[in-house]
Parts: sequence; structure tokens; C-alpha cells
Amino acid sequence: MPTEIKGRKLHGLSKSKIMAYRQCPKRLWLQTFRPELATESPLARLAMQSGNRIGEAARRLYPDGILIDTNDLRAALEQTRAALADHPEKPLFEATFEHDGVLIRADVLVPGRNGAQLIEVKGSSSVKDYHVEDAAIQAWVVRATGLPLTSVQVAHADRNFRYAGGGDYTGLIKPQEVTRAVDSFTPQIAGWVTAARATLTGAEPGIVCGPQCRDPYECPFLKHCAATETDPTEFPIDELYRAHPKHKAALRAAGYSDIRQIPQHLLKSEKHLRIREAAITGRAYLDDVAGSQLRAAPYPRHYFDFETIAVGCPVWPDTGPHLVIPFQWSCHTETAPGVLEHREFLATGTEDPRRECAETLIAALGDEGPIYAYHAQFEALRLRELAKQIPDFADALTGIANRLSCLEKMTLASYYHPDMHGSWSLKRVLPTVAPHLDYANLAVRDGVLAQEAFLEVMEPQTGAERRSELRRHLLDYCGRDTEALVHLARFLESANAG
Repeated sequence: MPTEIKGRKLHGLSKSKIMAYRQCPKRLWLQTFRPELATESPLARLAMQSGNRIGEAARRLYPDGILIDTNDLRAALEQTRAALADHPEKPLFEATFEHDGVLIRADVLVPGRNGAQLIEVKGSSSVKDYHVEDAAIQAWVVRATGLPLTSVQVAHADRNFRYAGGGDYTGLIKPQEVTRAVDSFTPQIAGWVTAARATLTGAEPGIVCGPQCRDPYECPFLKHCAATETDPTEFPIDELYRAHPKHKAALRAAGYSDIRQIPQHLLKSEKHLRIREAAITGRAYLDDVAGSQLRAAPYPRHYFDFETIAVGCPVWPDTGPHLVIPFQWSCHTETAPGVLEHREFLATGTEDPRRECAETLIAALGDEGPIYAYHAQFEALRLRELAKQIPDFADALTGIANRLSCLEKMTLASYYHPDMHGSWSLKRVLPTVAPHLDYANLAVRDGVLAQEAFLEVMEPQTGAERRSELRRHLLDYCGRDTEALVHLARFLESANAG
């Protein structure tokens, strides 16, 4: 809503709104006037949860700090002024300031003899460029209120930190001095504010979808904007698998908008030619390269998938921020043609899952037979990490990693269906191979939702009934993944060029 500052009616802005404008003016406009159109992604929710936990850990480093604990922003301004006056020596959390209609809340403000330190806390493991812009807006407002700043820092999680347990997070937060970089942005900020406010006095900006939709993070209005852009093209050029942006731009400049229009000689990649042919004919491509490999494979054949979690604020001893930890696996084992066994593991969420995860996996996979994963590089990396973390299981885990084969690479080499629309993700491939294995009927439908569900399982306040429900959803999802691999392998085997 507009606010009045010294007799002028201004659109109230915040740091987050200015950063939204910096990403895309249309995002700011929609966020202000049509917030109901936003779609919060699970990934954004996970990032927010991680940031909140890192923020809580940062506060523990200043045990005498004062939290400005109110969502009433006018009350927060008054409480901040009172705290600075009555307790000038104490750090403040969520200190609230306003200048020229721009309101900010600082994560940590540490007073000193000649001014204060402003510390912005981020859940990431490094400082990003947009973090500096974020801090610059904060510093601009604070300084304008008359409070000098001796330094501006962005604090992030230190990847080298290992949690000892007992709630001791000393060393988790790694502050990085950004004062000089912040000062370089200071002359521009008033212009950002003016431009953002001008955006809010006009009609919805006519900005089309582009790289800004996902840079520096996915816009919550992306689905809305994409849906309103009417594109009659059935097979747009963006569906050329991993095509270089310059190549796509050159094709558009030459007047091509649909893959079917592109002459063969302008497509050098074999996969691009397959995509074009499938789009023109409506028929799938399937050769016997993968099939011949699969038919030659011995039994037992294992179809395997991990689910993992990585949190900014470690929960279990001897883990660190953003350390990728497997908490679940599923394995379908084909002991003879058509004879399947299913085994699975899902951690309780109360203890470090790594040892039990590794131990049960070794028992399930043994030392015989090939192991198929869709994106096998991911599973291999996790297994080798576990081998380093649990030395007494190192040989067995390394042996399992060495037996992995990548079904994604096999599919890339041998199969394409026009309904995949340029993507070889399992979620795109599966409906063309085994449409009855639909993820849409699952409560947990992807890896990000799986992480979110397991985080809820980990929460002590989650009730037993809800925890049981979440565990069932997780088991259904991971089991569906490996069942899908079985059907995909059988489909690829069905191709017989001879």
C-alpha cells in the first residue's frame, strides 16, 4: 500500500521488493498487485527453511542479543529505536529501519564504538553477487537513518564446519566482508528505488519470459507468465536438446520457430536430427544399441535409486552444511527373467542415517550382478562419499559404485519419442514407455518433494500419524522410481535390430 513520507504519497517498498524489481519489473508488479498468481516452488520452500535455520544458528553466536520479535512493522520500528537507545551495546536481530518509504529488517546488527556491523545471513555455502546487492540496500537504508556502519558482511555456512552435537554451532557461520562491494552499489540504489516505484504506478509491464525468470532464482510467477504467452508452436526451437543459445538465436534469426521447419543441414547433432525426425513423423526412434547391452547382462540385475537430503544447518554429529546425505533407497532385483524382488530402506529421521543406509544397501546388492540407476553418476558419487565417511564399509561401497550402469545414457543413445519434447528426464521418458506408472497420483512426485517430506519426518513436533503418512508417501515414490527403471530396461531390450 502507498505510504506517506513528509507529505508525499509513495508506494511502500522493502528490500525484497527492490530485489524482485532487480530480477524483473513484472515480478515486482505482480507481487504487489496480483500476489494470488504466485506459485511457491518446493525448492524455494526448502531454501527458505535452510535460511531460517542458519539464521537461528547465527543468533546463538550472540547470546545477549535482542530480537525485534513482531510482524507489526510500525511496532518493529519503534522497538528498534528503543533498543538502540536503551541498550546501545547489545546486538539486535531483525532490527527494522525505514528511509524514503523503503523498509528493511537486518538479520544481525552488532554495535561498536564507532558504529555498527551489519551482517546479512544466508543459507548458501558462498556469497553470491545478488547477496551483495541485497546487503547494499540494507546498508543504504540504515546509513540514511543516521546510524554509521563500520562494516557490512554477508555470513554464509562454512562447508568445512562439522557439527559436534549438543547445539554447538560455533564456526558454522562464516562472515565475509563486503563493505567495499556494497559501497560500489550505493550510488545506484536511489535509482533502483525510483524505478521500482515507477513500475508500481503504471500498468503491468509487458515483459516476456526469458533468462530473468530463473536468474538468480526461479520467479514464483513463472507459470502464470508462461501460460499467458500464447505460442502456437508445437515443437519450439527450445526443445533442441542442450542446443547452444547462439545456435538457437541463429535459427530464429533465419526465420525458424518450429523444429519441423529447420533444414537437416542446419542441425549437426545426431540427437537434434532425431528430435526433428520424430517431430515431423510423429513416430518414436528406437534402436538396438541399449537393447543389445541389456540382453547380454547377467542375472541378478539390480535397479537402484537413492533419495538424499542436504541442509544448511547440520542436524547430526559429524555432518556439515549442505553435505548430501542419503536417507532412503529402493532396489528392484530381477533374479531371472520376469522374477522380481523389491527391497527398500527409509531412515527414521531421528538419527544419522548413513551407516544403516549403507549396511542395508550392501546386504541388498551383494557382490553379484549389474546395478542400473537412471542418472548413475549421482548414485556413484553418493556411494563414494559414503565410502570415505564409513571406512569399514569402504570396499563394499566402492565395489557397488563400480558395478553401476547409467540407464539415462542408454536411453539417450537409443530412444526418443516426440512426446518427450526434447527432454530425456525420467519423468518425460516414462509416460511414453509405461504410462500406467504415473507420478501424478503420488503425494510425493519428485526429489525436492521427497526432501521436504523427510524434513517434516525429522521434526520432533511431527505427530506419529503424520510421520507414518509421510513415510508411506516416501516409500511409494522411491519404489515407483525403481519400478520405472525395470519397465524402461524391458522396453529398451524389446528393440531388436536383427
